[in-house]
Amino acid sequence: MSTGRTDEFRKEAVRIALTSGLSRRQVADGLGVGFSTINKWMGAYRGTDLVSAEDRDLAREKERLRPEVRILKEERDILKKAPQFLASQKP
Repeated sequence: MSTGRTDEFRKEAVRIALTSGLSRRQVADGLGVGFSTINKWMGAYRGTDLVSAEDRDLAREKERLRPEVRILKEERDILKKAPQFLASQKP
């Protein structure tokens, strides 16, 4: 791990990635490091007590729900446009 970053910085980056609700890409961009670097650090600290079991569970749940939320938002946006579309189809 010779990225020029301190061990403390790497640990904090992993903690943020696991608990902030942001995507790994957002965390990487925000900290000015590469996406693959964040992933590498997360692998290096996997299984450590860097975050509590409860925080890890919440992070897993967030990752599980993220695709579902994206789909629901897309469906909501389509339904918002439906009345306009249907009104424009009347003769």
